[in-house]
Amino acid sequence: MCEIFIRADPESYESRTRSVRLHGVVTSLRLENLYWDVLAEIGQRDGMGVPQLLEKLYDELVRARGQVGNFASFLRVSALRYMALQAHDRIPTDLNVPIASLDARRVLERLPPRWATPAAEARHAA
Repeated sequence: MCEIFIRADPESYESRTRSVRLHGVVTSLRLENLYWDVLAEIGQRDGMGVPQLLEKLYDELVRARGQVGNFASFLRVSALRYMALQAHDRIPTDLNVPIASLDARRVLERLPPRWATPAAEARHAA
């Protein structure tokens, strides 16, 4: 079992710090290279670079939650969630299909309980 995981390219789990500007404020984010790669793929699907994707995610998180908390952790979970939703055939693996073109409700229906915001909280955030 472990061979599946230990054969990962060591560069993929090395951390890299990037400075990003979120609405004029420069902040540093430290993520493993694999997360940066997945975030680049997500942004690419909708014609965005990583900085534009991060700003969009930040803005939408603030609108939905009113606060950001640990943004680096949110980005890790977002990347993992993207990959998991692809593995569960909720998000197409075809990189030519923009994420923005997907029906979020259909993508998120019938997810395991720990994968989704409780319905009452989601209604309150909207």
